Amino acid sequence: MYDDRYRDCWERCIPLMDHGPDPYVVNIERATEENYNYRVALWTGEYLQLTVMSINPGDDIGLEIHHDHDQFIRIEKGQGLVMMGDCRSNLDYQERVYVGYVIFIPAGKWHNLINTGCVPLKLYSIYAPPEHPHGTFQPKKEDMYPGYY
Repeated sequence: MYDDRYRDCWERCIPLMDHGPDPYVVNIERATEENYNYRVALWTGEYLQLTVMSINPGDDIGLEIHHDHDQFIRIEKGQGLVMMGDCRSNLDYQERVYVGYVIFIPAGKWHNLINTGCVPLKLYSIYAPPEHPHGTFQPKKEDMYPGYY
């Protein structure tokens, strides 16, 4: 039994940690909006991974490519500019994105997402197969885990 003093937190706070590969159910909008870390793996399984991210105004995810898998991103708060292309020096596909927009990134495309607004850009991302190590927790963009990139 839990202490009633913590009832509000148990009912409102979502533990931001990797719950995979166990079965898991979450209010993804709340989990995404409650996250103030650059990246947290919320669920990592054998074939799929869910991360939540918070990108500061003027910052970006960082130019990257995933050769062997597709990626899905949904914007929950803020606005941004997504860029994609076949080579890192020619991101010829560009679209502005806002709350409720989704981004589909095909395998083999260079891509980046820049926060163009004045509030943190809150998003969640699905990778299939997983992109990041199980338990990934990056409070800041600079806090890359050992061996990544």
